[in-house]
Amino acid sequence: MADNIKFAVIGGGSWATAIAKMLCVNLTEISWYMRNEAAIEHIKKHKHNPNYLSSVEFDIKKLKLTSDINEAVAYADYIIFAIPSAFVGAELEKLTVPLENKIIFSAIKGIVPETSLIVGEHFHVRYDIPYYNIGVITGPCHAEEVAMERLSYLTIACGDPDKAKIVAKNLSGNYIKTKITDDIIGTEYAAMLKNIYAIAAGMAHGLGYGDNFQSVLMSNGIREMKKFIKKVHKMKRNINDSAYLGDLLVTGYSIFSRNRTFGNMIGKGYTVKSAMMEMSMVAEGYYAAKSAYKLNQAYGAKTPIIDAVYSILYEGQDAKTVFKKLTDKLD
Repeated sequence: MADNIKFAVIGGGSWATAIAKMLCVNLTEISWYMRNEAAIEHIKKHKHNPNYLSSVEFDIKKLKLTSDINEAVAYADYIIFAIPSAFVGAELEKLTVPLENKIIFSAIKGIVPETSLIVGEHFHVRYDIPYYNIGVITGPCHAEEVAMERLSYLTIACGDPDKAKIVAKNLSGNYIKTKITDDIIGTEYAAMLKNIYAIAAGMAHGLGYGDNFQSVLMSNGIREMKKFIKKVHKMKRNINDSAYLGDLLVTGYSIFSRNRTFGNMIGKGYTVKSAMMEMSMVAEGYYAAKSAYKLNQAYGAKTPIIDAVYSILYEGQDAKTVFKKLTDKLD
């Protein structure tokens, strides 16, 4: 594997910051695109992102910071997208540099609203990028724990194992362990779906349900995820692997989970609008709930948890009433 491969990170949030941190351990230079020019100037002066994971200190000599996405894409062989899925379409509209021959990896856990596709499928359908040039970076891993250098695990998915190994090698370190898989579609759908189940877990907590119910909710969640993904992309996979079950558990239970936090606020009586206004970060599961619900109208998987979350977030149904009915559907 070549050692002179160039990487670019697209995004200015917590995951983009964590990925930049990981890459800087192994590379002498990376390109990092973010829209916020004030944040770029702050990083150049103070060596840390003022808005996300501010405890992470960067060696500025290793960063080619830019507010021009075309500059970052032109620089890199491998491009890692780590922006909220709701903003992917708008950012890609800025591109004048071709993506042809670029290797695209997504660290985005959501659906692109304009196409209702997961990010890998969006790049394949809209930009004609072959699946062997598309990959996914998934957990179980929270950006906040990467910042604290706590032992974390990443799963790197790509149809071309050599490309997966290159990304895995450049993200790994003393506190980051990596593994690879060829299940691009399954791991990306799992990363999207687990955010919906984390919102459900947060709602349950906000409504006053305890640990006993949470365990039932999560065990039903992984079975529901298995049914959904099997309908979308049938292949041999072990749903109990860390990329699926592990990522679901950490997102459903962790204090760092923005989706659980969002759900908790809804369970306590916040409106969707007020919860979003109070949170400083995007809860991907909000958008994923609508996309998953709509997609499943065609697939027909049995998804009572997704249905419940959708009815609360998008149909304005009372959370307490919906969860009372949901408890009779779980086992």
